[in-house]
Amino acid sequence: MSKIRQILRMYSQGRSKLSIAAQSGVSRNTAKKYLVAFDASGFTFEEINTLNDKELEDFFGKSSERPPDKRMVALQRCFPQIDKELKRVGMNRRILWEAYIKEFPDGFKYTQFCFYYNQWKARVNPTMHLDHKAGDKLYVDFAGEKLSITDKDTGEVIEAEVFVAILGASQLTYVEAVLSQQKEDFIAACENALHFYGGVPAAIVPDNLKAAVTKSNRYEPTLNETFADFADHYGTTILPARAYRPRDKALVEGAVKIVYSRIYAPVRKEAYHTLAELNTAVKAALEAHNSQPLKGRNYSRKLQFEEIERQALSPLPALRYEFKRQHQATVMKNGHVCLGIDKHYYSVPYRFIGRKVKLLYSRTNVEVYYHYERIAMHRRIKSPYSYTTDKDHLASTHRFMTEWTPDKFLEWAASIHEDVRLYILKILDRKQHPEQAYRSCIGILSLARKAGNERLASACRRALGYGVYNYKTIQQILENKMDSYEDSLFADELPMPSHDNIRGENYYK
Repeated sequence: MSKIRQILRMYSQGRSKLSIAAQSGVSRNTAKKYLVAFDASGFTFEEINTLNDKELEDFFGKSSERPPDKRMVALQRCFPQIDKELKRVGMNRRILWEAYIKEFPDGFKYTQFCFYYNQWKARVNPTMHLDHKAGDKLYVDFAGEKLSITDKDTGEVIEAEVFVAILGASQLTYVEAVLSQQKEDFIAACENALHFYGGVPAAIVPDNLKAAVTKSNRYEPTLNETFADFADHYGTTILPARAYRPRDKALVEGAVKIVYSRIYAPVRKEAYHTLAELNTAVKAALEAHNSQPLKGRNYSRKLQFEEIERQALSPLPALRYEFKRQHQATVMKNGHVCLGIDKHYYSVPYRFIGRKVKLLYSRTNVEVYYHYERIAMHRRIKSPYSYTTDKDHLASTHRFMTEWTPDKFLEWAASIHEDVRLYILKILDRKQHPEQAYRSCIGILSLARKAGNERLASACRRALGYGVYNYKTIQQILENKMDSYEDSLFADELPMPSHDNIRGENYYK
């Protein structure tokens, strides 16, 4: 191109063709060809010199067999502005061509306009063609335009985000309307897409939205922990597209444009009152889209998927993914940790008392982690101010106390004597709540070690006759300090031994 500029410059300076050929180092016929094309164009050297090398090649390149005309020069100068305008929302080539033909009435028709624009675009902004392997990647994104539902009672119009997913090889498309782009809705839509396809691709390629990537980076983006956990559950990999690089997921970008005409157009003809109704209409339009033959081919996306890609997908896991949330808490002195959202308490091994732990909870389960080690797992219970306790988490003394039940005491008493069992039964029946009698029961039953089974049974028999049921009465009878029913009336005034002195655990053993 520099040779051409040199030839034209010397020609504009009035040099002869012979001297131009000799000084530029080209044959006279070659120089003559360029000069004839220059004269036929009707432009001055200054105007031609403003063209860049690519534009100049359109006039004088090796592939050019005929001299260019003024229409091409005018069109080439319009392309940079056309390219900029096409990035605006709602702008398309048809509108820009109409503006061009209004300014240049003898310009190119629409088909040639698009053809030359594509050629120019490919030279100044080249792209790489990607061959997609079957079962390799699933591209996901949210459409820029939204659909809507109308509240039946209030008439309020609620906008719905539109999730789009497309497989690389077969281009089978999945579309779903969701209420937001938050990670819970995003992950649920991704999961529904995998079940729509009936398998799992090797990788999922999302945009850099917060639900997928917490910190974007050209080389090592930081994935959202929940989305990464979702990928682990389904045995796939997350490959986020580079920020501001739509070509990394050009397939789904193109799918979104097609969705606007194939899905949005028929769906928007009706009004919907629930998200389920809207998705039912989307599903019907999507089925028609996937079943429609591809342009210039005799097969559809759905047929191509069944033939080449379904078998290449990995099988789905047996269970669906459960969305999990996080909560930080400190283990209390009683060996339990509180899940704040439910105000419910869950046990952890007692050695973690005072430690800060992380709770991961779903709709059904609560998991407790300490330094990436799962130390407890419970079924989620939403009753506030209640406790869920695993006996294995408790210290030995606490574990013994949790095993106190009326049946345990009656069984213990029956092993001593039937009269002892009857006396314990009377004590349990007299209290409004059985736990109120547990300490009395432990005190009475523990006396068998000191007095022996026979003496304790005899004492219980006498106390049954008196109709007085407490630990103090049995103790006084065994110490021969109570000889009559009248003495038993004052038994409640006698001191009650503390639980620490009873050492019920050892007596129970």
